[in-house]
Amino acid sequence: MAADTALPAATDSGATGGTRATRTIRRVKYNRREAIAGYLFITPWLIGFLVFTLGAMIYSLVISFSNYQLATDTAQPVGLANYQALIEDPKVALSLGNTLFYAVLAVPLEIIFALFLALLLNRVGRGAGFFRTVFYLPRMTPTVATASVFLLLLNGNQGAINKALAAIGIQGPQWLQDPAWVKPSIVLMTLWGVSGTMIILLAALKNVPTDLYEVASIDGAGPIRRFFSITLPMISGALFFNVIVLTIAALQVFDQAYLLFYRDQVQAAPEASLFYGVYLFQQAFRQFNFGFAAAMAWLLFIIIMLISLIQVKISNRFVYYEGERN
Repeated sequence: MAADTALPAATDSGATGGTRATRTIRRVKYNRREAIAGYLFITPWLIGFLVFTLGAMIYSLVISFSNYQLATDTAQPVGLANYQALIEDPKVALSLGNTLFYAVLAVPLEIIFALFLALLLNRVGRGAGFFRTVFYLPRMTPTVATASVFLLLLNGNQGAINKALAAIGIQGPQWLQDPAWVKPSIVLMTLWGVSGTMIILLAALKNVPTDLYEVASIDGAGPIRRFFSITLPMISGALFFNVIVLTIAALQVFDQAYLLFYRDQVQAAPEASLFYGVYLFQQAFRQFNFGFAAAMAWLLFIIIMLISLIQVKISNRFVYYEGERN
């Protein structure tokens, strides 16, 4: 009887094991089909990345160690001569200093202005969608059109900004000619398109739990205290993301400076407007010194990578991620 009783139990156990094995095999096959489908969907992006990004980067690295001739598509190896020329060329240091100064000035102002707009929109109830659309419209304006408008606004003699300042008794500067005001002029143009950052910060503000504000109000915390103790820590992740993105964009600034100062070349542009991206463009597509330009590009890549790593390291002490435990 004991043997008869144990036999069905063993049979049931074998059937259960077989069922589990079958389910596992089906799950593996399903996951494999999902993975294949996913890779097929991202294949166009992978091809574009490998050919136009990674491939171009490797090719530019090779060119940076050579004297590349576009007409004959030949590259004569020159070793580290292009990188040595970077050190000896005073315009490289000048353009890099202008770019770093612009980044230090522009990134904090963009963050502050975008956060200010996001806080305003976060308080709007009825008609919020309309105001979000209006605030985002400058982002959709082509850079060329924006530069044309700012050429008129920042004109030192007949510009609208200086006329407005004169109306209140302030003599406006020569925005596009005075070296002290050249970079602030480009920053003003940059702030015109800050709405992309504003949208990200607005989304972060919407995710801050209202319970925290209610508890803080009960404890007697005022608006300023709530902003610094609740709002900023809760959106610190979004702030850090924008700081990284804006810093990288600022170090690669090209459109604003080129369109304001180098598009027509009617007169010599001030040295304060010579940004790293502009000088790289001049070396590559005006002087046709592609090896030197490639070396400049790799120097900029290394600088951006180092600055980003430093920012990530610092962020570990200031950025709050929901759910993390100390």
